[in-house]
Amino acid sequence: MASDPEGEWEWDDTLFLGTAAYYRRGRLPYAPGLADALAEILELDGRGRLIDVGCGPGTVALSLVDLFGEVVGVDPDSGMIAEATREAAERGVSGKTRWVRARAEELPAGLGTFTVAAFAQSFHWMDRDLVAATVRDMLRPGGALVHISDLKTETPTVDGLPHPAVPYAALEELVSDHLGPVRRAGRGVLPHGTPGGEAAVFARAGFTGPQRHVVPGGQALERTSDDVVAGVFSMSFSAPHLFGARRDDFEEDVRRLLRAASPAGLFSVRQPGTETFVWRTVPAAVGRP
Repeated sequence: MASDPEGEWEWDDTLFLGTAAYYRRGRLPYAPGLADALAEILELDGRGRLIDVGCGPGTVALSLVDLFGEVVGVDPDSGMIAEATREAAERGVSGKTRWVRARAEELPAGLGTFTVAAFAQSFHWMDRDLVAATVRDMLRPGGALVHISDLKTETPTVDGLPHPAVPYAALEELVSDHLGPVRRAGRGVLPHGTPGGEAAVFARAGFTGPQRHVVPGGQALERTSDDVVAGVFSMSFSAPHLFGARRDDFEEDVRRLLRAASPAGLFSVRQPGTETFVWRTVPAAVGRP
């Protein structure tokens, strides 16, 4: 599916096509300490079940695997599911993880009930009211929904670090030069970006809260040119398939830009903080509002 005649974007299965191979290397990790923070906030004890909706290659699910008896990741992209399966095997946790290729809108999909549901920078791609209400009914009484994202209210600098900053603005301009000024998303476009206002959606679905928690970042990280290229190709708006026959030309333009910014091919970044909003279900004895 692509954009309809009125310009309303509709999801299609090419949204993240080809990005999975670049995702783990290209994306910056969530702040260290996220698992410890959630273990304390949610009083996790190694039991219970987690469902990670829009799990990608298992980034969050695998970082939390020791906190639950079972972890289930759901994602519509076959490449993401394959990467998550491979990574779980490498970590020796295949026995307590399950990876399901499905859209969030297809839940509950016979997956049962859960202690915690997580959305890590994925909720904006879904039919949010439908998915929030469905997940609410999949959580056990007193369960929690955790919305996780990079902290976007800070602008970390690389002052004092050994390498130049990644030229993010120039990279975005280069993507626009190749694909046009309107953000691409699968077979369609997102002229107005992705939606916000998650709080109202979760409240409508019957959740209470939220509690906001920030896991601080700021740690110095080193990135190679290959890491930065992988980061570009991990994004939905610059997924490899969008460039068609000009994919190699685009990559060469990216590498030329990076060589000009850092002849040594090394860049400094600071680890972003991680922001979490914890929403609770109302215990069964109280009833749903």
